[in-house]
Amino acid sequence: MTQIRLVIFLLTLFLTSQSAFSQDKNPTEKETTQLVQEATKLMLDEKHEESLIKSRKALKYAIALNNNNLIANCYNTIAANFDQLTEFEKAFFYYKKGLIYAQKTNNNILKNWLNNNIGNIYCFDKKEYAKGIYYYKKSLEYSTKIKDTTQIVFTKLNITWAYFDIGQYEEGLPYLEFINKHHSKYGKESTTVALNMLNGMYHSHKNNNKKAITYFEKAIEKGNTGDEKSDLSFTHLEYSKFLFKNKLFKKAYQNLNTYNALTTEINDDDKLKKANVAGINLELDEYKREIDNIESKFKSQEQLMIENQTKNKRISVIIISALIIIIILFYFYFQNVQLKQKNKLKDIQRKIQENIITASINAQELERKKIASFLHDNISALLSSAALHLTVFSAKNKNNSEEITKIKSILIQTHYKVRDLSHQLLPSLLARFGLFYALNDLCEINSNSNLHFEFCNNVTNETRYNEDYEMKMYFIISELLNNIIKHSDASNAKLTLSEKDSMLYISVKDNGEGFEIKNYRTIEGFGLNQIRARIKNMGGKIKIKSIINSGTSISIIAPIEYKNS
Repeated sequence: MTQIRLVIFLLTLFLTSQSAFSQDKNPTEKETTQLVQEATKLMLDEKHEESLIKSRKALKYAIALNNNNLIANCYNTIAANFDQLTEFEKAFFYYKKGLIYAQKTNNNILKNWLNNNIGNIYCFDKKEYAKGIYYYKKSLEYSTKIKDTTQIVFTKLNITWAYFDIGQYEEGLPYLEFINKHHSKYGKESTTVALNMLNGMYHSHKNNNKKAITYFEKAIEKGNTGDEKSDLSFTHLEYSKFLFKNKLFKKAYQNLNTYNALTTEINDDDKLKKANVAGINLELDEYKREIDNIESKFKSQEQLMIENQTKNKRISVIIISALIIIIILFYFYFQNVQLKQKNKLKDIQRKIQENIITASINAQELERKKIASFLHDNISALLSSAALHLTVFSAKNKNNSEEITKIKSILIQTHYKVRDLSHQLLPSLLARFGLFYALNDLCEINSNSNLHFEFCNNVTNETRYNEDYEMKMYFIISELLNNIIKHSDASNAKLTLSEKDSMLYISVKDNGEGFEIKNYRTIEGFGLNQIRARIKNMGGKIKIKSIINSGTSISIIAPIEYKNS
């Protein structure tokens, strides 16, 4: 009867949501365009959360309209938000998706920007200069087609910088000469610092020391009066290399210290809030001690029970002839008490085991936070510092050997792998924007041509819960999605979330090959036992339904832990 009521409830909820959706007025192209423009303005004003909300809503409308131009614009805005949040891998992912749709349009302006942005990530973040220069040149083709001289100057500046970064000065020279000729008329004021720095780098390469000093100091002067901190920091770095090369060590160190200070300031501005993981080991030890005390307590009770049993048996032997009936009644009474005690002890042991599992997983999640923070704030910084000092050493000792170059490349690659691992251990989107943004993004990231994840949610994306609760639910759902990817051989999957009466309803369905429910406890890699224990420990319920060749459905109901006011 309860199952019938649940089915009726879910069916009613589904029909209600479908009815509400069908009553929504389909947006027009003009309204969607306006929404994209608003999202872009919010992104430029650094209101990233609001911009992401509007751009994702616009993307939904653009897909409904089947408008490739609007779809590409939405992806570009989403990517630009992540770019400014220093989430470069996510930005790269959405820029690439945007470029796919832009290629289906005649919007050469958008193609120009997308190719330029992808080139930026390849050169400045991935340090894959060959690929970066390829996309910069594609960008240059489109800016030439639309005859946008300002954009041509800007793109050629990027190409020059990329070539100079890898020491190919003669390849970058024609682009630099073009910029020097046309920048005063078509260039942007914001690129003046970079242009003077590039001229300084070139004259340093040609050993024209006076000109190099003039350009570097002009770049620093412009940077100090403007707000281009990033270009100014790179100028101090390149100037320090030039000064080391010319054995002006004191001034070189001054510029290097200024570069470090600016870099720290920029990184501090971009650094995401990290979860407080202080005291994790102490809390875990206290919890383990509490479990040990509970076990000791019930072992003592069991020992006392055994002693009482022996005493009662002795009494029974003494008075057996006179009180045979009382002994029999007492025996059955005692057996009943003993059975209840054993059952109670088994329940307590089972709860203890569930608590141990939950404590272990909680410890893993807290260790994820700790490791992610340590990797990002310590190891990554040390790798960057090592690469910098190696660069300075090379410049100072005029040592450009193949081994030194390889070591620098290895350090840079290690730095980015450590950063990627940090983001995998603790998704920054979860901490910044909450559970629903992170799950929506997780579905998009895992979707491909073979398996599509659909994300449905009737809770507003701005809703935030307790931080630990959001992290627990994220990793539980992430494990369920991983099971679909690894084991189900499905082509479609759907994640649905809803909130009612302070309870969170989660449904994960797929059309895969399914499995035998009675065997799932023995299937390695599913992790369903741990998920079941965690949900039960949270006071929730989980139901698993699977049919061979017809897919799997998992329903979870868990009480919501709201943020402390």
